[in-house]
Amino acid sequence: MNTLKWENKSFDELSTHDIYAIGHLRQEVFVVEQNCPYLDFDFKDQKCWHVMAWDENRKMVAYSRLLPIGLKYTDSSAIGRVITSQNVRGLGIGKELMRKSINYCLEVFGKHNIRISAQDYLLKFYSELGFVDTGNKYLEDNFPHSEMCLNIEKQ
Repeated sequence: MNTLKWENKSFDELSTHDIYAIGHLRQEVFVVEQNCPYLDFDFKDQKCWHVMAWDENRKMVAYSRLLPIGLKYTDSSAIGRVITSQNVRGLGIGKELMRKSINYCLEVFGKHNIRISAQDYLLKFYSELGFVDTGNKYLEDNFPHSEMCLNIEKQ
């Protein structure tokens, strides 16, 4: 895969093309691929930043949203809706997406802990990036999840 173009935008900076591509990729992966009908647009997007990776054909191939402190967790920012398109999996783009998302979180929200709600089958993936399982386990949309934290404040 050729070089990807990475962007991080606030909701107000997103174009209509961006919003459509975000919705399409999130539905493609979360609703269709994972067979999980749920209301994806939850009125949090407007308060978030959006990390996007575009291929050479201007197709979105990776995405995450960055949630400010207080939107999901009182003491931490968060990274959510982490996805890569099926056609780029196995190329290391997921790890690149998370590294960029972590850096953007620190840049936008400051030096605070970062939390994620990880599907349990991805615990090893996130732990390799420095996230630690907090022990908070739950079902979200019928998938086992674990809260994980990247402890920035002690680094």
